[in-house]
Amino acid sequence: MNKKEIIDLEEKIMAQTFAKRDLVLTRGKGALVWDIDGNEYIDCTGSYGVAVVGHCHPKVVKAVQKQVETLIACHASFYNDSRSILLEKLIGLAPKGMDRVFLANSGAESVECAIKLARKASGKPEIIAMMGAFHGKTMGALSATWKKKYRGPFMPLVPGFKHVPPNNLEKIKAAITDKTAAILVEPIRGEGGILLPSDDFLPELREICDEKDVLLIFDEVQTGFGRTGKVFACEHWNVVPDIMCLAKSVAGGLPMGATFAKEEVMAAFQRGEHSSTFSGNPLVCAAASAAIEVLVEEKLAERAATLGKYFKGKLEALQEKYNIVREVRGLGLMIGMEMRFDVYSILMDCMNSGVLVLDAGRNVVRFLPPLVIEKPQIDKVVEALDAAMEKENK
Repeated sequence: MNKKEIIDLEEKIMAQTFAKRDLVLTRGKGALVWDIDGNEYIDCTGSYGVAVVGHCHPKVVKAVQKQVETLIACHASFYNDSRSILLEKLIGLAPKGMDRVFLANSGAESVECAIKLARKASGKPEIIAMMGAFHGKTMGALSATWKKKYRGPFMPLVPGFKHVPPNNLEKIKAAITDKTAAILVEPIRGEGGILLPSDDFLPELREICDEKDVLLIFDEVQTGFGRTGKVFACEHWNVVPDIMCLAKSVAGGLPMGATFAKEEVMAAFQRGEHSSTFSGNPLVCAAASAAIEVLVEEKLAERAATLGKYFKGKLEALQEKYNIVREVRGLGLMIGMEMRFDVYSILMDCMNSGVLVLDAGRNVVRFLPPLVIEKPQIDKVVEALDAAMEKENK
């Protein structure tokens, strides 16, 4: 099929729930993707943060090829070698004390599990989330998500959720009642605009939760797996939650979510109270095990820290050059550049120059490249961005 045929078919048959770009991607390698006409792009979307180890990493490809010839499906009512190997690797990677994990298929599912678990473990119904938060679009995760345009059409949502201003410990304290089960927070708000907490926020939030006997849940769906320069973003503040949600990048590009919890918290779930047909699917487990090996062996978290500083420095130079930039912020290779206008034209101009970038809200350009991106590729990204900003600055 040619480009027009592919686009026409998706437009005719697929549910119209995605804002699409006029681009048909057919191949990827490392930090590069190619369209159906063979045009090359540097991918700073990482498929919305998924491609941490790069597109089609050889180790992940080999693991998938081997597993697909061995066993593809195995429900978790049976034991499985690929699943057991992955579970051991995950717990070895997790913050100390997080000794149990539930395997799911997406970030929203990992959040749904965390919400159910918090309510079951505490015996209390209320969940406190942050204004500006994004946790997914399934009904429970959507109830914790802040943006009105996502929530409004689907009211009433799951009851028992309240939102408070982020970085405001006094407002959080005031929101806690004897019915509060947990506080749910992204260490860095990704969809909200790559917004970092104040230095004391997460450590003091941990203290408040301990004092009030409230569970602390971190949503690391976008920040986890090396993206911020640490394996998990919470390591930047030396804070360990009671429950942690992970997804996007964990399986090298295949769909997987994971909900970690402390032993005594996860023990609240009884057999049959939470499950998923594809939980711990052997094919995805094999891919995830390979991705973890890549993360560790290639020191991708450390690489993200180093390249992130380089990338951020280049973007800050553009900030000095153009007064249309309000701020450059982020950690590792999770970076946002806030503009003084809608960034759609920037995204399109960059795409036309062979660079794919994201937005995060209407006025933030977001960069979530594979952690295997090279410095010369970052330079090309900055050159394309410079040219796009030059047009806007006239």
